[in-house]
Amino acid sequence: MNKANEHKADYVLLIYFIILLAFGLLMLTSASAPLGYNKFGDKYFFIKRQLLVGVLPGVFLFLYFSKFYYKKLAKYAGLIFIVTLLLSFLVFIPGIGSSLNTGAKSWIVIFGYSMQPAEFLKLGMIIFLAYQISRIKDDLTDFKKGFLPTLGLGLIPLALVVLQPDIGTASVLFAILFGILFLGEAKLQHMALLAGAGIGGFVLMIIVAPYRAARFMTFLHPELDQLGVGYHINQAFLAIGSGGWLGRGLWGSVRKYEFLPEVNADSIFAIMAEEIGFLFTVAFIVLIMLICFRGLRIAKNAPDVFSKLLVSGIIIWFVSQSFFNIAAMVGLMPLTGLPLPFVSHGGTALLIAMVSVGILINVSKYTLE
Repeated sequence: MNKANEHKADYVLLIYFIILLAFGLLMLTSASAPLGYNKFGDKYFFIKRQLLVGVLPGVFLFLYFSKFYYKKLAKYAGLIFIVTLLLSFLVFIPGIGSSLNTGAKSWIVIFGYSMQPAEFLKLGMIIFLAYQISRIKDDLTDFKKGFLPTLGLGLIPLALVVLQPDIGTASVLFAILFGILFLGEAKLQHMALLAGAGIGGFVLMIIVAPYRAARFMTFLHPELDQLGVGYHINQAFLAIGSGGWLGRGLWGSVRKYEFLPEVNADSIFAIMAEEIGFLFTVAFIVLIMLICFRGLRIAKNAPDVFSKLLVSGIIIWFVSQSFFNIAAMVGLMPLTGLPLPFVSHGGTALLIAMVSVGILINVSKYTLE
């Protein structure tokens, strides 16, 4: 398959993402207004920053990567992977790495500009694993020759994120690694071993850190210590429950006024549910599922192994992170601190997400339909 086989892009998928982005910007404007006013004296601070740092450069990069022939990414996969690993390593260097009061040293600050290298790492890992598996092809079924080396390379970014420690992002990276290996047709017994190791690692991380154990106990019994470790999740429950069927209306949230923490980031789904209600929240989840199915359709009709795994990895990343965020807010998972893609504040995250959409659109122009 070469560029001569190019046809129209999947504009339906693009429309889905435009709707999601527009809705996300609307919800961020509403949810972040009180926090922006209290911290910076400007209720539009966070939406302005999102537009300036995320949307504007994101649109440019989306247009670039929607035209950048996806097979060239395979050529530079190793370099992209190394650069994203080096960026992630910078968080451990004093004077550059920062926690920004989040508890995890997940940020780098250069000339006053902060960004999360893990966002670059997600896409870099997807591109590299797609290339690696497409390169070794049938050898992936051989445990020593194919599966173990590929797994080892995939665990490098995972280890860097665990050391920060950022367990939420580590969960997304593990989902990407597991999903790409599975779709790359690794043996089921090898995947079962990886799943067992993942569960064991999760349990170990809870045991070694008392604050994680406290979070896990809050997940099991959210009614305990409602003014302490259980405050966040209980405030989220109150916000979601008070939304009812149709919500309080846009800008009508009560919990965003210094009750619920991180209203502009990982808690934004709770504010969304409070303002637009159950029915529209379900519509939002349906939109995520439509994007998932449309993306997997592109992967199914992809012209080669690299593009199939590249598209699948991006969709796994988007859907798993969305699910982890929503599940944490409704009490189906422990709180992880993960943002909601295209909705939560975060210029780096939105920028890389829009690059990923550009890649999806580019691959969609070469599907076998």
